[in-house]
Amino acid sequence: MVWSAISVSPKVSTFERDFGIGYFRKKVSSHNYTVDQTISAPFGDDPVLLSQVTITNHSAAPASLRWVEYWGCQTLEFSFRDFIESWSGIGSPTELRRRAGRNSSHHVQRVDGNRGLIESRHFLGHTPQEDATWHAMRASLAAHPNGFISPVQDPAPGTWFESADPPSTFLVSLDPPATTCSSDGAAFFGAGGPANPSGLAHPLNDRLDSDGPHTALLLERAFQLAPGESLTLSFLYGYVPSGFDRKIPTETILEQLFVGHLVTRYQDLITTSLQISTAFWKRAGLRFSVDSAPWVRRETIWNHYYLRSSLTFDDYFGQHILNQNGFYQYLMGFQGAARDPLQHCLPFLFSNPEIVRSVLRYTLSEVRDNGSVPYGLTGHGVVAPMTADNGSDLPLWLIWAVSEYVFATRDLDFLNEKITAHYTETTGRADTVRNLLARCFHHQMNDVGFGQHGICRMLADDWNDGLLGTWAGSALPEATAQGESVLNSAMSAWVFDNYASMLNLAGMSADLQAQLKQAADKHRTAARSQWTGQWLKRCWLGPRLGWLGESTLWIEPQPWAILGGVTTPEQSRQLIATMNTLLRQGPIGAAQMSNGPDLTTKGMFEPGTIVRGGIWPSLNQTLIWALAGIDPAMAWDEWKKNSFAVHAEAYPDIWYGVWSGTDSYNSLLSKHPGATGADPAFHGTDFPVLNLHSHACFLYSASKVAGIEFTERGLNLKPAIPEKSWRFESPLVGVIRSADGHFEGWYAPSRPGTWTLQIELPSDLAERIARAEVNGTVAPLNRQPNGAFELSGPSALGKPLRWALRSA
Repeated sequence: MVWSAISVSPKVSTFERDFGIGYFRKKVSSHNYTVDQTISAPFGDDPVLLSQVTITNHSAAPASLRWVEYWGCQTLEFSFRDFIESWSGIGSPTELRRRAGRNSSHHVQRVDGNRGLIESRHFLGHTPQEDATWHAMRASLAAHPNGFISPVQDPAPGTWFESADPPSTFLVSLDPPATTCSSDGAAFFGAGGPANPSGLAHPLNDRLDSDGPHTALLLERAFQLAPGESLTLSFLYGYVPSGFDRKIPTETILEQLFVGHLVTRYQDLITTSLQISTAFWKRAGLRFSVDSAPWVRRETIWNHYYLRSSLTFDDYFGQHILNQNGFYQYLMGFQGAARDPLQHCLPFLFSNPEIVRSVLRYTLSEVRDNGSVPYGLTGHGVVAPMTADNGSDLPLWLIWAVSEYVFATRDLDFLNEKITAHYTETTGRADTVRNLLARCFHHQMNDVGFGQHGICRMLADDWNDGLLGTWAGSALPEATAQGESVLNSAMSAWVFDNYASMLNLAGMSADLQAQLKQAADKHRTAARSQWTGQWLKRCWLGPRLGWLGESTLWIEPQPWAILGGVTTPEQSRQLIATMNTLLRQGPIGAAQMSNGPDLTTKGMFEPGTIVRGGIWPSLNQTLIWALAGIDPAMAWDEWKKNSFAVHAEAYPDIWYGVWSGTDSYNSLLSKHPGATGADPAFHGTDFPVLNLHSHACFLYSASKVAGIEFTERGLNLKPAIPEKSWRFESPLVGVIRSADGHFEGWYAPSRPGTWTLQIELPSDLAERIARAEVNGTVAPLNRQPNGAFELSGPSALGKPLRWALRSA
């Protein structure tokens, strides 16, 4: 937390706040003074925030002023243990984390005289009541596992649920050293509290012996301002990454040297840091703009910022991760599910392949000896004790993401990269990416396997983590043992076909390619047999409970069925019409379930919320993809409906879903449409923002309405944007339509080669095309039987394949 104060007239005439890309600005004005403060996060991985404040004296007299920069030391750890303990009723996860934060010892010392302060903290342990509750909860879960939390094992060596010694934090002045300082937050705030701190009446006490919950980092600068004069003060707040052992004196010195390095770096950047970061943000990421809808460009840039700025480094894995965040990270305290970062990294295929590689390495290193992937993680490398760890779909997402990365970038060398395993019975085991993917495939075929209807088994869950707990609570063991997921089979049909094509591109594993194609056909045939005449059923829960999705339309398997060839062309068109009627009548996107018997079956969650008919960006990005190939106008409409702009227009009184959002919104079937679920078992309204699905899905599905599909030969383009002029631009791929009907673009994979593009345009536009160009040279206007234009040409490093189709 940051809090800053200046002893000015209490009468404030204006208070402005701007939350922008990479910065937060506060501007307070009175008759005599203006205080303009910007806190910015420099672009990149430096663990710092830059606080800069400009004070202006508007009065006719000289002013003797003081500025106090305050940052608290009560950092909270997102402990999954606190979430589990909260089930006992001793407090909410947030309350328990705050108690733990207060039960710490602090040591504050100076940095380079009065340049600044560095604080180290040691967690003193939980209270006896909390420890007793923890032991009782573990014993209860061992005897009676519930539908969400599994028995809690002791962490493996080198891993832990909670850290006793979190990273040190520091606050330093980048200008002349502080006039004085303090670590005594209690004395500074005093009886006046944050609204009117007592410490504003006198200089800080220059004491650093505070060692309790009110420990703080406070730096004071005293200065003079002539009439009309302004002064800018700059401070750097941050943390010291793990790796320094404070028990060793030389390591403490190294901590200070690390801080000193950052101080020197940002002293040189005082006047330019924000401008440099802004310039990075302006040119980073993919860009999408539509002339008739200016908000598209704005929201694309904003979503890229939120997604990219959520990239964090995990020192256990030594890789970056794009965790789901939101309620799951900040309230529950775990990182999951494993499928989520794999979805979140997909937009970076177009702009930052190094980010995609890091997320893939992270997940590949989680692959177990049997090819399964942990559902979630917590603490430092601990596999979260969750029932969903016995899930059935997680390796599918990994296979998809790696295949898509190789197709997009042509980085075939990645398949031979060796990855060290973190969850293995063989210490130090390492294997290639290609072998890990094969292991995941064999796990899906042999360990997950097939049920009595030939459909992929569900085990504890598929994409829908709450399905069994909501609809199979009365027969959970049977549903877990015998359940089958039509969603898994529909998805497997597409994923295994795509995986086989990727291996063919790489010239690898002919035998495995044959197995993959056979497996895809098996899943396709099994899923196809569950066509009801209007849609595919959702899942089989065992003999006692039977089928879900016979009389209620569930969206989950339907888009994958279209993409994977489960449905015939006629069935696909019928299915899209049915989904449009039953799922797409609300203003902000398709609902996960129609108003049928499954919606009202007794169980968790209110109708129209969460997994009982909510609206999910993760599901709708796949829906947009499927629609784009059959009904472009509907795909474009669905893409817009899943935007913050449309949510803000439809529900102006709901504060979230405007600048950031959650992973599901309530549909019209809910009592509170446009909000998010507030079930006692899942109180999403406690943290309804910063879920990366709300940002990543918008970006990735933009590539689908632009019609971009990577193939063995190169690229297929079938734009689904019924607008006269638009631009999809990224370092990897560009597609531009001008108002006069011209199309042009580029493809710049990491490997030089000659690529073939198939560009399928609406018939009225295709008939007007009179000339083709490849790399600036007129090319044959080669039109295929399906009406697509086929172009071929080379690319080299730094020289994209550029193409154009010009209208008459």
